[in-house]
Amino acid sequence: MYKFEHEKQLTLEDFDQPLGMKMNPENRWVIKASIIPWETIEAEYSQLFPSKTGMPAKPLRMALGSLLIQKQYGFSDEELVEQIRENPYYQYFVGLPRYEDKIPFVPSLLVEFRKRLPEDKLVEINEMIIEYYNHLVEESKSDDDSDNDSHGGGSKEEKSQEPCGEETSKNKGTMMLDATCAPQNIEYPQDVNLLNEVREKLEKNIDKVCEATGSRKPRTYRKNARKAYLALAKCKKRPAKKIRKAIKQQLGYIKRDLKHLDKLVESTGYEFSQKEKDELEVLKKVYEQQKYMYDNKIHSVENRIVSISQPYIRPIVRGKAKAPTEFGAKLDLSVDDQGMARVEKLSFDAYNESDVLIKAAEAYRERTGHYPERILADQIYRNRTNMKFCQENGIRLSGKKLGRPKKDDIIDKKTEYKDNTDRIEVERKFSLAKRKFGLGLLMTKREDTTKSSILLSIIAMNLDRLAMIFLYCFFWLLSFAMNLFDRTQICSSKIRFLKTSTY
Repeated sequence: MYKFEHEKQLTLEDFDQPLGMKMNPENRWVIKASIIPWETIEAEYSQLFPSKTGMPAKPLRMALGSLLIQKQYGFSDEELVEQIRENPYYQYFVGLPRYEDKIPFVPSLLVEFRKRLPEDKLVEINEMIIEYYNHLVEESKSDDDSDNDSHGGGSKEEKSQEPCGEETSKNKGTMMLDATCAPQNIEYPQDVNLLNEVREKLEKNIDKVCEATGSRKPRTYRKNARKAYLALAKCKKRPAKKIRKAIKQQLGYIKRDLKHLDKLVESTGYEFSQKEKDELEVLKKVYEQQKYMYDNKIHSVENRIVSISQPYIRPIVRGKAKAPTEFGAKLDLSVDDQGMARVEKLSFDAYNESDVLIKAAEAYRERTGHYPERILADQIYRNRTNMKFCQENGIRLSGKKLGRPKKDDIIDKKTEYKDNTDRIEVERKFSLAKRKFGLGLLMTKREDTTKSSILLSIIAMNLDRLAMIFLYCFFWLLSFAMNLFDRTQICSSKIRFLKTSTY
């Protein structure tokens, strides 16, 4: 159940401040709250609760605002609740009507917040925030133009002579596109460690069935299996022959345990819960994959499981110097002229990122009404399909042509250099999201909450940039008000905000 009240959006004047407290209207969280269309987002959010019975859910502003604060500073769930209790600006940002020295919700509710904000809704929320900001900018420009007209800023005939209505090209703007991996907080997967974990979980399942049905425990040789595992785990140097021998031993113990478990279930009729059945399927899948790699003397297999607790995670080969292979979700990120980032594709499978370019270009056209003038991307995006698509639609794709260069080809060094320098912006977005907004190491456990966490990092990064631009423009307009404001005070306030901002 969800109660959606069509009321005026909470402003700083509506926030009930205690006696003696004077909150700063230039605070970054006050600015961020003003550029988020809470009512529009809440109207979409309320559709996730079709039932009219039960306890009402927490408001959207509290759920989304809390998660954005957590992404900004990397708080744990328990620490986030305490920070909101202690900070009046956080309480205003999450939509509380007044400052109160008590926790707004229990920490475990943050897991439900992530579940209630699925991937598709967060993509819409990101687009709503960007559109609402553009609407605010257009309103401020129209107000500024009207003020200029009232002060003699120019006649209509003079303005009509400006070449703003001329269209030099049907395509406008720039789109930067690149892919990265958001690593998950899991133990580095090693074959022997995975097999040892599978064996221990199977032994626990055997004990559970025997205790529940009163059956006699079969011989599993668990002490010998543990001793064989430790013989390798304690070695500083692990030769290939010794690793292969340890894998063979663990595969044999697991095969024995699976036979015992199947016989016990068949003879006793014991029923596992759905969660236990899902885990048992994962254990069997890991055994099959490791057996296949051992028999064929290879180290890769399709849809390889690298974590038993999070079986949806896949190895992503990126070829980086620090970590050639990462374990987590792969995502394609596009950045427009304003520096706004959008997730074009998000998957745990190792897909080919070159297939995303056409989809991203079509999404750009749907948003703006035209294709971008140029697309700045890696060399991997320059395949024949993408180049043909860009040529047909008048899009310039950065990079060299395919094949051996011809003698008659003239390479514009300045254009090539400018494309390379402009494309650094998308790399900067990756670095910023991983260092400042939690994309560098994801702590969530579920597949859906992990995707939500990734998209929340992108939204928090965009929101931080929009708040900086919004306040910077605000100070810039105030600097022209000669008779109303002190310029020194305006500049000091602008510098104070820029020091606290990420950008």
